[in-house]
Amino acid sequence: MTTDTGTRVTHTRRGGPPLPVPITAYVVLAVAAAVTYVGSRPGAPPAAALAAVQGDPLLAQVSAVLLIGSSVPLAVWAASVTHRLESLGAHVAGPRIGLAGGVLAAGALLLSGLVGWVGAGAAQFGDATLVSALTSLAFALGGVGFALGSALLIAGIAVPALVLRLLPRPLAVTGLVIAVCGAVALLGLVVPPLQFLLPVVRFGGLIWFVVVSIVLPLPAR
Repeated sequence: MTTDTGTRVTHTRRGGPPLPVPITAYVVLAVAAAVTYVGSRPGAPPAAALAAVQGDPLLAQVSAVLLIGSSVPLAVWAASVTHRLESLGAHVAGPRIGLAGGVLAAGALLLSGLVGWVGAGAAQFGDATLVSALTSLAFALGGVGFALGSALLIAGIAVPALVLRLLPRPLAVTGLVIAVCGAVALLGLVVPPLQFLLPVVRFGGLIWFVVVSIVLPLPAR
């Protein structure tokens, strides 16, 4: 009995923490932040940006705090999935690149939330130009910045998983498609129609993370 328990503990340590735990926390916080989001569309006039935040500044701050909170479990998940891939034999650059992307994505969410929180507080002073600038910065960080980090994270997982057959081929290929969308989303800063890729990366990637957390195998004993 003692030997079996010790084996299970060693097995768990080799595979790292269970992936569904941090990703579930991330999903809950990220979706809550999106649902409670208060703001204007990108490129809206400064007066519209100010009016949107002034309409419910408390909700805007709550949304920002939820976004800040979502950055933590995402960073934990990125580190955990990197450890899992390496334990499964992926001793290549891919997982480390994915970890770097995860840190960038989590950092983008953190900064976006902090800027959004400051913008919500600044709305009380009635400076439309300031609020509009902060709103645009929060969008750039949480939109394009997050998409680029996510592209690295997803590609860093999908490529070695595809080569080593750690994930079903359709799932790995889907991840690569999302990663490409994340990279192309950078052009959305100068070509606004491409901004439709941002929710594809945000929510498509979110679903992909969940499925990977369930499907990715544990290391052999």
